[in-house]
Amino acid sequence: MPRLAARLERLPPAATVAMTQRARALREAGIRVLTLSIGEPDFPTPPHAIAAAHEAALRGETKYPPQDGTRALKEAVRRKFRRDSGLDYALDEIMVANGGKQVIFNALMAAVDPGSEVIIPAPYWASYTLLTELAQGVVVPVNCPQNSGFRLRPEDLAQAITPRTRLVLLNFPNNPTGAACSRAEMAALGKVLLEHPDIWVLCDDMYEHLIYDGFEYVTMAAAEPRLRARVLTVSGVSKTYAMTGWRVGFCGGPRELIRAMVNIQGQATAGVSTIGQAAAAAALDGPQDLIAERAAIYRARRDLMVDLLNAAPGISCHKPEGAFYVFPNIAGCLGRRSAGGRMIASDADFAAALLEEQHVAVVQGAAFGMSPYLRISYAAEPAVLEEAGARIIAFCAALH
Repeated sequence: MPRLAARLERLPPAATVAMTQRARALREAGIRVLTLSIGEPDFPTPPHAIAAAHEAALRGETKYPPQDGTRALKEAVRRKFRRDSGLDYALDEIMVANGGKQVIFNALMAAVDPGSEVIIPAPYWASYTLLTELAQGVVVPVNCPQNSGFRLRPEDLAQAITPRTRLVLLNFPNNPTGAACSRAEMAALGKVLLEHPDIWVLCDDMYEHLIYDGFEYVTMAAAEPRLRARVLTVSGVSKTYAMTGWRVGFCGGPRELIRAMVNIQGQATAGVSTIGQAAAAAALDGPQDLIAERAAIYRARRDLMVDLLNAAPGISCHKPEGAFYVFPNIAGCLGRRSAGGRMIASDADFAAALLEEQHVAVVQGAAFGMSPYLRISYAAEPAVLEEAGARIIAFCAALH
C-alpha cells in the first residue's frame, strides 16, 4: 500500500475535536453529557445576516467569487476596521478567507520559510503550532504564566527573539485563557518589535468584542502605528456574530503580504462562498447592539463559572478579561485517585476521568501548551453551567 505523507506525523488530531467526539459517543450511548469543550457561541446567527444570504442566492450570486473576497464584503470589512479599531485599510490591503484559520494558514505559508522561527505565547490555540509546523516553521513558545495574568511580558518577548525569528503571533483576548492586553501592555510589546524590522506580526483578534468589566482592548496596529506596515490584523464573524458555520474570516495588512496570501489561497481553496460573504457583510454593516448584549450575557456566565470552579476542592480559577473560556489550575487535584479508581497524574487524566465518571467534557491544558490546567468553555446556558459546575465539584470532592 502507498505511504502517506510524512508531514502527517506533525499533524495530530486536535484535542478539542477528540474530546468532543468522545462526548458525542457517550451521548449516542444514551448518556447525558455536558459539553464544555468546544469554542462555539450558543447564540443564533442574526436574522438579517441569514436574510442577506437568502436574498443573494435569489439574485443569482452563486458563481465563483473573487479569490480575495467580494467587493461588498471587503468594503464592509474596511468600515468594520475603521469603526472598531481606527484602522483604515485600502481594499487591496484586505482579504477574505474560509474562516480565520485559513487566514492564519495563508499568512504562515506566505511568510515562513523552512526553519524560520515563529514566536507563539503559551498557552495557545493548538492550531497555531500545528499550522506553523505544517509550514515547516519552528515553533518558539513563550510562557505566559498565571501570575502575569496569562499575558505576554515585553521582556519575555525580547528574550525569545533571535536572528531566525520571522513572525510573532499574538492572540488577545486569548484562547484558551481569556486573557487580554491593555493598550499600554500592547504598546510595550510593540516597542520591543520596533527594534526588529524583519519580523512580521500576526494579531488574531477573533474574540475582540468579547471583553468585560470596561476593559479596553486595542490591536497592535492601533497601539503602535509605526508597526502598521508589518502587522496582519485578523478577525471574522464566527465568534462576534455566532456565525461559526458560515466560514468567513478576514484580515487587513500590508499590501505585499496580502497579495502573497491571496496567491496561496488561490491554489488551496480559491474564494469563499458568495452567499456566506453576503451574510457576513450584512452582519458587519447591520445593527451592532447584539454585541454588547451578548457580551453582558457572557460576562455573567464567566462570573458563574469562576465561582463554581473556585468552590471545587483542589481547583483555583483566574477571572479572565475576555473570550468565553476559563483556564482553571488543577494542581491541587494531582496525585490522587478518582472515585472510579483512576490515578490523576496529569490534566489529561483529570479530563478523561471527569468525562467518564461525571460526563462533563473539558479539554486538558496540555493541548494548549500549559499544564496542569483545563480549558472550559462557558458558551452554554446558565443551567448547563450550574450542573456542570456541580458535577466538577462532586468529582473533586471524591478524589482521595
